[in-house]
Amino acid sequence: MADALTVDRDRPGTVVLQLNRPKQLNAINGAMRDELAQAFAEIAADTSVNVVVLTGAGRGFCSGIDVRNFGPETVADSAPAIDRMRFQEAMAALPQAIRALPQPVIAAVNGPCVGAGLALCLASDIRICSTAATFGNAAILLGLSGAEMGMSYHLPRIVGTSVAADWMLTGRTVSADEADRRGLVSEVVGPDRLTARALEIASGIADLSPLGVQLTKRALQANTDAPLDAALELENRNQVLSHATDEASRRRRKWSES
Repeated sequence: MADALTVDRDRPGTVVLQLNRPKQLNAINGAMRDELAQAFAEIAADTSVNVVVLTGAGRGFCSGIDVRNFGPETVADSAPAIDRMRFQEAMAALPQAIRALPQPVIAAVNGPCVGAGLALCLASDIRICSTAATFGNAAILLGLSGAEMGMSYHLPRIVGTSVAADWMLTGRTVSADEADRRGLVSEVVGPDRLTARALEIASGIADLSPLGVQLTKRALQANTDAPLDAALELENRNQVLSHATDEASRRRRKWSES
């Protein structure tokens, strides 16, 4: 059986994670969930990795949870609430693991990005997509809450509360163009250019100071909700810490000599 996730470490400083169930539009089953969790844990501890690219195989990014064939850990509708809670927590741990990674994550959205797939996308630090991408929070269409897997936390911070409410309460499909206009993604490219562009961005980040990059990710996360005084305090500390490194000294000398 093919792995539900492929891991490409061929490029210096960069890991490419590709969701690999293309016939199911990369819907997350138990195997993919566990492989993602393991990959995130290994990457977090790997100091040779400076940036991660997350994308999907075939024509989809991720169509959500595989409700038809999740695997042996499927929780029946009649299961006790505690069992359903444990299942939900295990799924919610995926976007939490993306956010907790020291390294920045680039989501390269190549097609439909729905439900749990949208949650993975939102938890990423940089989001780009192809013109073929679409986005949706479909849980509410199934009679469930649209607020799951961190979406009610991440989405309003990215696109604003009113737009997030529109998308989450209607479950409607959002085009690549609308995602771009609303600030969900930073760039839209043709389908044949998406992988190359994601790797281009990743390469640029991988060439930078790992400490500076990781401190920047942490400051962006912490200061999104922080008062200005606390934000400045964190920025000041991080700048002093990164300034004192040998790599920063080398880069400053190179800059001054250019």
